[in-house]
Amino acid sequence: MSAPCIIDPAEVEFKAVRAQGPGGQNVNKLSSAVQLRFDVPASSLAPDVKHRLLALRDRRITDEGVVVLKSQSHRSQEANRADAMRRLQQLVDSVSSPPRPRRPTRPSHGSRLRRLKAKAERAQVKAGRARVDGLPH
Repeated sequence: MSAPCIIDPAEVEFKAVRAQGPGGQNVNKLSSAVQLRFDVPASSLAPDVKHRLLALRDRRITDEGVVVLKSQSHRSQEANRADAMRRLQQLVDSVSSPPRPRRPTRPSHGSRLRRLKAKAERAQVKAGRARVDGLPH
């Protein structure tokens, strides 16, 4: 497994946005939710990690390769900022190590014999349904 990829905070752009849902008297005054934007192609991540990250079929990654995360689970902006950073790190960590190559396997001798026996039995059942020659219709 490769070393974990550390995200440079200078490459991450934060924007304070209004949180959704109920918020009482403060809902219209505070922008406590945070939107994180991380430009993958322009980042200092390793090229293979960038490639695997951009290859993910994830709706949080735009066509231009920008990861957009919104965090609004906490009441403070700092806590939401830390939560968004943690989620971005988890996303990068999920692709930091290359996938294990698939080793093709072959069916065992016993499984081949069982398959052929089942095919022969099925053929017998179907052969029993065939029309018998010499009988009147």
